[in-house]
Amino acid sequence: MTTHAWKLPERVDLGDITVRDGLQTLEHFVPTDLKVKLAEDLVLAGYKHIEVSNFGNPKFLPQFRDIEELLDRLFDSERVGHLLKQNGGDVTITAISINEQAVDRALEYKTKRGRGPDVLLQMVSTDPHHHKVNSGTTLDAYFEMSERCIAKAKAAGMEMCGTVSTIWGSPMKGHESTTLDTAVEFSKRYLDIGAAYIEQADHDGSADPARVYEYFSKILDPGRMGQWADPKYHLAHFHTSRGMGLANYLAALQAGIYRFETTLSGVGGQPSNTMDGVPSGGTGSYYHQSHLASGLVQTEDFVIMCEAMGITTGIDIPDLLAVGTLFRDKVLKISAEDRRALVANVSRVTGIPEDRVQRLRDSNEELDGMIAEAAEHYARLKAIPAEKARAAMHGLLHSTQFYLEGGMWGFCRAETLVNGVPPSPYLQHLLEMRR
Repeated sequence: MTTHAWKLPERVDLGDITVRDGLQTLEHFVPTDLKVKLAEDLVLAGYKHIEVSNFGNPKFLPQFRDIEELLDRLFDSERVGHLLKQNGGDVTITAISINEQAVDRALEYKTKRGRGPDVLLQMVSTDPHHHKVNSGTTLDAYFEMSERCIAKAKAAGMEMCGTVSTIWGSPMKGHESTTLDTAVEFSKRYLDIGAAYIEQADHDGSADPARVYEYFSKILDPGRMGQWADPKYHLAHFHTSRGMGLANYLAALQAGIYRFETTLSGVGGQPSNTMDGVPSGGTGSYYHQSHLASGLVQTEDFVIMCEAMGITTGIDIPDLLAVGTLFRDKVLKISAEDRRALVANVSRVTGIPEDRVQRLRDSNEELDGMIAEAAEHYARLKAIPAEKARAAMHGLLHSTQFYLEGGMWGFCRAETLVNGVPPSPYLQHLLEMRR
């Protein structure tokens, strides 16, 4: 393929993180059976790297309360178990382990089972305020902890991915500006203490193509990074809160990056603080006014974009579009059973009768009054300040109205699923590809 002045890799190394990052933002617990099928289908579509869960405290992250069952079932899967690295294959499984307790939990799982995730993940932010809010520690203390955890993981036969976040900006009010040079420094520091590679992360969609190219040019500069300038040590992980995700990935490709991760439908981001109508804590207040409007670069669209430019992905496009459709229609769509459970839970939490909660589907005339009523009830129930109760009930009832009106737990932002594959001559043979 003629690329003129374009400087693009011949092949990309892709990971899909839907089963972890994609699901953590949904305010609905996705059944383990469906998580297993999604992971299996992604592997069968050609993915060699999938991220499936989080060893964090399930009290605050209830979406991942089934992590051990999920891992057990994947390792024992008749469909894909033999393809996983733990069973002699070449597909790696990643799980998040932000703090030392989570790492210890992962190590305990492997000790008991004799197998476990191939990769764990920890994270620092270049914005000290964002880092403190998310980790509860200072940056220096976290790096010290992470160095211990890397050693523990290596001793157990696991790798550690070190994530560097807020590279292009922070979602924390008053702390939005960050510097690219700090992120370069943190990337080198993480690799120096033993991280296997760096997830270069734009966790809130602050990046733009020009600064993405500038940053990765710094990262791949041997004069700055030494041995770590090799692109094999750097994985791009971008959110697309402002519509620039695919453009940012194109800029990264042109800079020399070839490792990327994405999610089906572009769903994902900050962990939810509510689960099926019940407040769960999560990581606190949402960064964005519309929590579900933010997400990651879409798996379906990025694969199509790469292949249309002549970049080999190794992904079977028909199989990928099939699992993308499954995700949209079975995970994101709200079933009648789930709707009934949502209404019942909201009624129990707010003290508002189910028939009144159900009326939010057709009208918001009662919404303000219901928020005030629910806040008074919730403040008594939880013995918390009225202002805090009102904020919680405002979010809960507005999201409930959204779910009842729209019938979806999240947005499908994969345009390929809506409009089909474009008529690029480089795509036609792939539509019939089968391994």
